Amino acid sequence: MPTITDSYMKEMLAKSREYSFVILKPGPNLNMPNGNQIIWEHARRNFELRAEGKLAIVAPMLDGGEIQGIYIFAVTVEETKAIMDGDPAVKAGIFVYEIHPCRSFPGDKLP
Repeated sequence: MPTITDSYMKEMLAKSREYSFVILKPGPNLNMPNGNQIIWEHARRNFELRAEGKLAIVAPMLDGGEIQGIYIFAVTVEETKAIMDGDPAVKAGIFVYEIHPCRSFPGDKLP
């Protein structure tokens, strides 16, 4: 394991920035008729947000549990709320969400 010095930690922490962490949960209309088409458009919008650089991480959950997915947005909490409120699946009540401000490091990525 590499040695992490105090000076390295201070340097890295100074480079951190704010992000918005979103937890996507089932809404009251999760199983509505034609919901799959709305979810398809929700996914298309996720790809658009990724291409714009606003959505850094999108991770749908695969276990069918209470969390449907997680996001990390590279925009403010206020902008994230506006984006999520405009999401077709949120507007249809298929999903609901919660937002949490967080910090991380620019350039972090999945391996």
